[in-house]
Amino acid sequence: MRASHPERAFRLRVRVQLLGGFSVSLDDQVIPVAAWRRDRGAALVKLLAVARSHRIHREQVMEAFWPDLDPETAGANLRKAIHFARRALGAHDLIEQAAEIIALAPAADLEIDVEAFEAAARLALHSKEIAACEAAADLYLGDLLPDDPYVDWFETPRQALRQRYAEVLRAGKLWQRLIALDPADEQAQCALMQSALDAGNRAEAIRLFNQLSESLRIDLGVGPGAETVKLYEKALAVPSIDPVGLSDRIRASLAWGLLHLQSGDFAKAGQVGRETRELAMGAGLAREVGEASALIGLVAHMQGQWRELFRAEFIEWVRSKPAFVSNVFDGHLCLAEFCLCSAKGHHDIAASARELLSVAEGAGSVVGRGLASLVLGEAALFSGQLAEAERMLTEAERLYAQVGTVAGRVLALQRLTELALARHQKWQAGRLIHRATTLARSSWLAPHLLISLKGLEVRAANPERIAETIREGDRMLSSGCNCQPCSMTFRTAAAVALAEAGEIEQVNRRLDEAERVAGMWNGGPWVAAVWEARGVQRRAERNKTRAVAAFEEAATRFAALGRPIDEVRCRARMADLG
Repeated sequence: MRASHPERAFRLRVRVQLLGGFSVSLDDQVIPVAAWRRDRGAALVKLLAVARSHRIHREQVMEAFWPDLDPETAGANLRKAIHFARRALGAHDLIEQAAEIIALAPAADLEIDVEAFEAAARLALHSKEIAACEAAADLYLGDLLPDDPYVDWFETPRQALRQRYAEVLRAGKLWQRLIALDPADEQAQCALMQSALDAGNRAEAIRLFNQLSESLRIDLGVGPGAETVKLYEKALAVPSIDPVGLSDRIRASLAWGLLHLQSGDFAKAGQVGRETRELAMGAGLAREVGEASALIGLVAHMQGQWRELFRAEFIEWVRSKPAFVSNVFDGHLCLAEFCLCSAKGHHDIAASARELLSVAEGAGSVVGRGLASLVLGEAALFSGQLAEAERMLTEAERLYAQVGTVAGRVLALQRLTELALARHQKWQAGRLIHRATTLARSSWLAPHLLISLKGLEVRAANPERIAETIREGDRMLSSGCNCQPCSMTFRTAAAVALAEAGEIEQVNRRLDEAERVAGMWNGGPWVAAVWEARGVQRRAERNKTRAVAAFEEAATRFAALGRPIDEVRCRARMADLG
């Protein structure tokens, strides 16, 4: 280790990278990643690098890192963190402690990439010059400390920097970069669509609209704004040697249908959905049949009529329209799952599913039998009837495989995985997850299926694989291309696994975000799941009273939902606390 030399003949040059990743270099020599194997040493350097003037009171560090420890224990931990940070940096005087203040490299030439970006961004936003905006944008190598996505003390500066970067991109009209930052940014997409039209590139304008629609519709019921749809229709109307395909016109129709849905004009939205589905059937466009069916289902859901609609559609389609029946069912899948997960909804739907199974058998519909068997298997699983659940889910998976229906087959495999985990058969769960994930990638419902499977993968992973599995899920979430309700399986599983591993500082923000998402879809199991995860968090913090209260709340909520396996698990966690 370098010794401390106050009278050095030269000033050491220290560069800290925080954007896009963490690294430190001394006189252009990068400190190896292995030197930061002590997390608290690296965390201290990161915290000092982000802090104003790169200095912070020792009590603030202790509160940030060890809020639940007594001052003596937290102080001892802080001394260890300073020691490990100094050892990694290779110089004692690069972490200075004087009069209760800890400072980063006070006697060195310290360069922080965040400060360089912020200075360039201020100049660019003041001048509004394209070149200045491009120069500032080039300094933003990625989000602040992306490998620490759920560390509380980095979130506020991370969001501020991301917002500043977006402002620079907007000021410089750097639309492609803005879309890379946020694929759902309509101003950027519209600007590029208009530019493509001005250049006579109708195909590019259509591609951009489809890209935006894909980004938005992952969350149910969301579509482009009216001005964007009008611009898209303008692109469709441009004369070209390449005729506009019916699929493009159908996408415009679906976009208008979503706009009517968002505005509350349910009658018009339903009419558009039905007309569009007929067009898609006539053109043999399977995915568009599914998307139009999803729109029709959402309209009925908003009016409290989905169950009645689905029963009527099931009977009609298995009897008279077999060609697209699996695509219609795919469109209804998310709403069917939502109703299944509502308060004892599986009991009500199971009764309907038995009737629908009889209808499907009478009509000779393999897909109809598969769907009814899936619903019956899920209802049995939620009710704690594991043998019956295994029988029906296995039958559903077999039937779906027979006709090549991917989404339903993946869902059956997902529920079989949950059953295996309930039986503590992690090896079997791992095999099922692998099969389901491989299939899910080929489905248009992949944004719904893959993130949910990643949550089950966290639960099934061996201890040495859990951290990497959570990082993979975090990367999926950060891409923005995931259904928020379907992400709850991963969010709660990751929070529980991290709490049990002692990584407490990552848990709170995850659960805050999970609570926000759960609140968007009232009536399902996710509020109870968040309470259970809170209990695990409080137990890890050694707060027995709050842990017991959280587990009791979770158990009560699961009981109200008619989920005995989940209730028993929560009460067992309570019993373990003594």
